[in-house]
Amino acid sequence: PFHQRAPSKILWRTIRGMVPHKTARGAAALDRLKCYEGVPHPFDRKKRMVIPAALKVLRLRPERKFCKLGDLSSLFGWKHSALIERLEGQRKVKSEAFHKKRVATQRAQKASVKKVKVSAEDQKILENAGFA
Repeated sequence: PFHQRAPSKILWRTIRGMVPHKTARGAAALDRLKCYEGVPHPFDRKKRMVIPAALKVLRLRPERKFCKLGDLSSLFGWKHSALIERLEGQRKVKSEAFHKKRVATQRAQKASVKKVKVSAEDQKILENAGFA
């Protein structure tokens, strides 16, 4: 039998085995499923979320063996792991620079808000509006 080598295809096939893909509802669900290697362009600028229920530390007991899908794919003959690692490294550098810039602007904004002196009558207006 033919086995896909790319991690995204292996994951897609695994999920297909869990979904009733021969029904219209299951086929529609599989059409909505998107699997990628790495983080592609539209999603690299989005905030990433952590799903605590899926963390290895919380799900596996320490003595259990495990493997990563990328390593398994490389053993099956997937040849693009080095490329994905390089692109992920570049993405992480850009993301870190963006984060540092954002933190600096937030600090500057907080400092400027603290510096501002508001007159008594303006303060009263702000308190009535709920901003004090």
